[in-house]
Amino acid sequence: MIKEKSHIIDTMFKAGAHFGLSRSRRHPTTAQYVFGVKNRIEIFDLEKTSESLEKALAFVKSVAASGKQILIVAGKSEAIEAVKLSADKVGQPHVAGRWIGGTLTNFIQIRKRVEKLENRLKEKEKGELAKYTKKERLLIDREIANLERFFSGIVSMKEKPGALVVVDPKREENAVAEALQLGIPVVAIASTDCNLSQIKYPIPGNDASAPSITFFLNAIAAAYAEGKTLKPKVDGK
Repeated sequence: MIKEKSHIIDTMFKAGAHFGLSRSRRHPTTAQYVFGVKNRIEIFDLEKTSESLEKALAFVKSVAASGKQILIVAGKSEAIEAVKLSADKVGQPHVAGRWIGGTLTNFIQIRKRVEKLENRLKEKEKGELAKYTKKERLLIDREIANLERFFSGIVSMKEKPGALVVVDPKREENAVAEALQLGIPVVAIASTDCNLSQIKYPIPGNDASAPSITFFLNAIAAAYAEGKTLKPKVDGK
């Protein structure tokens, strides 16, 4: 166990997960996770980060085992590719880009937009758009592109997720607020400028570096995949 923890800390260090932000930007709730300062940049105590990560991963496993989904969210450019890849690995919904207000709190209306996207794509696949004029098809193609841009990542989300996973809860404050309103636990990769008081499972670490974000999201995806194998079997199946 000690050797495994040491390996995780070493991997986080190599990914640059220990880098926070300048002292002037620190939110008081992250102080307990800060080890020191180097070149005016605060450094996370990776021992504490590994402990927080372990708790977050155990929770993610439990969500998967219960049959619930996780919704992975990030809008910053450094995280978008990692969000898509980690979500796709375990077939989970994601928002890789701008958060659409009401995605959780007004889910019924959002779901209608998703269903419209699904219907349009089915029509296109079956060649049913041929009945429209060239101009109408052009407009429909634009509509599909617009719907895909905002909703393609949540097509598989049929109900409220069991957890929200966010990269940088300060940036994604609207998504976090919606989750809290609905009682959805939040797992967050958070730098020193983030308010951790309302984050159920904070992962204090670098949320602005692609290697760091990728490491954490891959760990979360792996935990979810493991949790799915723990899902209770029904009738011996």
